[in-house]
Amino acid sequence: MQRFMIEQFLDYLRYERNRSELTVKRYGESLTDFQKYFEKLEDGLTWASVDADVIRMWIESRVKSGHVASTANTDLSALKSFFRFALARGLVKSDPAHMVEGLKKRKPLPQFVKESELNELLDQTEWSDTYKDVRARTIILMVYEAGLRRSELVGLDDKDVDLAAMQLRVLGKRNKHRIVPFGKELAEQISLYKACRDAQVQRDSDAFFVGVRGNRISVSEVYNTVRGCLSKVTTLKKKSPHVLRHSFATALLNHDAGLESVRLLLGHESLETTEIYTHTTFEQLKRIYNESHPRD
Repeated sequence: MQRFMIEQFLDYLRYERNRSELTVKRYGESLTDFQKYFEKLEDGLTWASVDADVIRMWIESRVKSGHVASTANTDLSALKSFFRFALARGLVKSDPAHMVEGLKKRKPLPQFVKESELNELLDQTEWSDTYKDVRARTIILMVYEAGLRRSELVGLDDKDVDLAAMQLRVLGKRNKHRIVPFGKELAEQISLYKACRDAQVQRDSDAFFVGVRGNRISVSEVYNTVRGCLSKVTTLKKKSPHVLRHSFATALLNHDAGLESVRLLLGHESLETTEIYTHTTFEQLKRIYNESHPRD
């Protein structure tokens, strides 16, 4: 009878709901696994007598065995659909699954390039004096030292880059401006870039970063530039300007910058957005501990 109820439900999915065979197979696996689980708990436990606690225990066991939250939630969705079906057909008298909440999916921690890798890129890599190479190093330094978004960097005009005050006027999300300071190294690189750009490129706009034809640089060109540079020093799968922005925030927090200061520099509306970087640095701390502690 127990297995027959599952088969009835799977036929319902196939022929009445027109669900794909992949979904039918996946739901069938989840239901079969749950049935095996509750039958081992005690003699006589059936689909009609399991309660919400049994379902929660099963979901917990799935997670402990290595299933991620999204997989466990799919298992739970299968149970919820099954019990709605069974209740409507009179196969059970109650629906315990509706009382069980799904697991919250853990947001992935932001990836970042190690300080040692960025030092290698900026200090030990051979950079030519061609316009593209000078521009590339300037882009890397600007994102890493000022934490700009790709769109913010593309939108910079000459008037937004103040070498005397060593600060950038950045137009961020929702058309909000912020002032971002920068250091001596970036100031020197900006001066080098401007001299190279003005000598080699005929500009057709006031854009700070331009292509070889003088037009404002595109977001895709910035992405490709950063990806090409980071590929020289890191094996990260993702090598985007946003990863470089993450590296800026992580480096600041690792060197004792306050969270509120980092929020302002990044242009985040909420401190909660910035707090994810504290989890990144804590993960670093845990890894160092696990690798280094003599009793671990």
